[in-house]
Amino acid sequence: MSEAANAPGEGGRLPGNAPPLIRLRGVTKVYGEGALAFQALKGVDLDITQGDFVAIMGPSGSGKSTAMNTLGCLDRPTAGEYLFKGVHVESLSRDERARLRRQYFGFVFQGFNLLARTSAQENVELPLLYRGESATARHAAAARALDAVGLKGWEHHTPSELSGGQQQRVAIARAIVTEPAVLLADEPTGNLDTQRSQEIMELLWRLNAEQGITVLMVTHEPDMAAYARRIVRFVDGRVDSDAPNPHPVGLRAHAAVEPVVPAPEVS
Repeated sequence: MSEAANAPGEGGRLPGNAPPLIRLRGVTKVYGEGALAFQALKGVDLDITQGDFVAIMGPSGSGKSTAMNTLGCLDRPTAGEYLFKGVHVESLSRDERARLRRQYFGFVFQGFNLLARTSAQENVELPLLYRGESATARHAAAARALDAVGLKGWEHHTPSELSGGQQQRVAIARAIVTEPAVLLADEPTGNLDTQRSQEIMELLWRLNAEQGITVLMVTHEPDMAAYARRIVRFVDGRVDSDAPNPHPVGLRAHAAVEPVVPAPEVS
């Protein structure tokens, strides 16, 4: 993972003129054919810089979920360019997109998608098992990921023994255990109450601020979007607005608990 020193500043951008991690240009997505064709994305242009925390918002049918699937290499654009680290994703085969996805992306969904009879530790290890990593490496990485989300000591509990917020923390640990460059979260607080939602958003904010993970989050809740450093709104398949959030909730909360360093005495 990126070092904390490389985390983005208040505006959600890294210092200097680093090229975007992700670039969409004229991206269109059409489902169906002929009279049944539906254009979900209509010429989307979007840049995502390493270290961004972006909330993607919009009404139902606006294209935000299609945009998320495209950004996560789960779907391929019908037309336009998608560059990830300079690679033309739209030209990759399904297998090549899958390899890119496994290497660089982690996913968190509204449903926790945990294996019911499997411990938190084993759930988190699954992506590493698919990669063919050794048991020793899997155990160590899963323990680190669970510690990072505040679940040290809960490794051997099954989902039924965990609260909804704890289950989503396990899902986030599973998403970050491979040390992804990008974490995509689709309505990550949709199944949680207000307190648990705030806890999950604070966790996502810390992963972005302290580890430099790029976070792309779909949400319809303004209170959750307020944690992001940047808010992109979709309407009718297009980017309607794209603006920085000058005062993210996470940044304000972090600043509120920072220790006050006394000024040096003047002799």
